[in-house]
Amino acid sequence: MDVALLVNPAARSGARSAAALRCAEHLHAHGVRTTVLAGGSPSESADLVRRAVDAGADAVVVAGGDGTVRIAAEALAHTGVPLAPLAIGTGNDLATSLGYRERDAEGTARAVLGSAVKTIDLGRIQRADGSVALFTTVLASGFDAKVNDRANRMRFPRGRSRYTVALLIEFARLRGQRFHLTLEHADGSEEHVDRDLIMAALGNGPSYGGGIPICPDASQEDGLLDLTLVRPAGRPRLLRLLPRVYRGTHGTLPEVSMCRVRAVRMEAADITAYADGDPVGPLPLRVDVLPGALTVLTP
Repeated sequence: MDVALLVNPAARSGARSAAALRCAEHLHAHGVRTTVLAGGSPSESADLVRRAVDAGADAVVVAGGDGTVRIAAEALAHTGVPLAPLAIGTGNDLATSLGYRERDAEGTARAVLGSAVKTIDLGRIQRADGSVALFTTVLASGFDAKVNDRANRMRFPRGRSRYTVALLIEFARLRGQRFHLTLEHADGSEEHVDRDLIMAALGNGPSYGGGIPICPDASQEDGLLDLTLVRPAGRPRLLRLLPRVYRGTHGTLPEVSMCRVRAVRMEAADITAYADGDPVGPLPLRVDVLPGALTVLTP
């Protein structure tokens, strides 16, 4: 068996590097040939994964967070070569949704050796210039995108608490913004939404930001995306909403709307969307789903 191990070069802490090394050693001890890939940029990393697939890799292990997983997922989409995440990033929502534990090198290696395979959907982003990007978990626009941006610029604290601190900082600057959305429902009907929103999130999976269940009922296997919209309200009211978001019970609040869609066209001024924790481009964007596009290994 031949396995490629993609390492996020930005994940330089000793614990993270050690986890990747333990995974490689565990695979090697079971007779698996393991090639470590470490690109200097996202495009180089994606190219290395594509070359590994062309060379006959049987699986790709991704040591990093959701951003690194997204890079590999774009290269592996529709190839049938399975991906196994080693969750050592700031946010590990795709890995968690599949049942992996953080920094569990041996668990990821066992998943590769066990070869329990399934397919999941990928979200697809079509930019105004015609270029395309894919994502695995949640696309965020509005307040939550600004939280992502701030968290990416912070160096402390580490781990998921970084998102909590960034959220509280951005909350002080919170304001609504006009969004124009065109929703394409599963039955083929269209719906137009034109209103001020705090945020609009599209979930291929249930959570982002290291476990925040913003789209709590989203499934990666239903060929649809879950849309969560939050309308403006007073800061005291929104502050009381935050604990409900962390528990995934915010869907019943009057400021929150949720629905399941096949595609959405999103328009708003001066908004950059984030997917899997990384910026993917300014609005307008069209977002839909590629059913069963990614093969994954499960614990």
